[in-house]
Amino acid sequence: MRAARVIAISTLIFLGIGSVVGGVLLILDPSGRMLYMPVSLLQYSPFRSFLVQGILLLVTNGLLSFAVLALTVRHRAGYGWWVALQGCVLFGWISVEVILLRFVAWPHYVYWETALVLMVVGFVLRCEEKVSQAGNNPPSEADPN
Repeated sequence: MRAARVIAISTLIFLGIGSVVGGVLLILDPSGRMLYMPVSLLQYSPFRSFLVQGILLLVTNGLLSFAVLALTVRHRAGYGWWVALQGCVLFGWISVEVILLRFVAWPHYVYWETALVLMVVGFVLRCEEKVSQAGNNPPSEADPN
């Protein structure tokens, strides 16, 4: 197993577990108390509870991470693009959250870094896949070499 694939798998597991747990807790308690997040955090946002954020977190960064993880573990064609896409989704999620909350806390930096890792590793995996495919293709008749 290549290092990039191990990093992708580990990062997707980290993101998936955290997002599923966080999403489920926000759905079960939209007041945010279970996660020690006061509703006053939402004062500048269009939301009055954490229910919508919980649902979106569960789907976009929890369930999608596990779907991408399944593609990665099974080594499905194009899985590098999915890893990079998950990084983009996470980066967008954190950026929008910071804009809506109007402040940055240390976990935001952790998840921005996680997003960047997924994007870079996804592109590395895609490049490795292209190189692997090029090595498996027999030379064509028009190829003089």
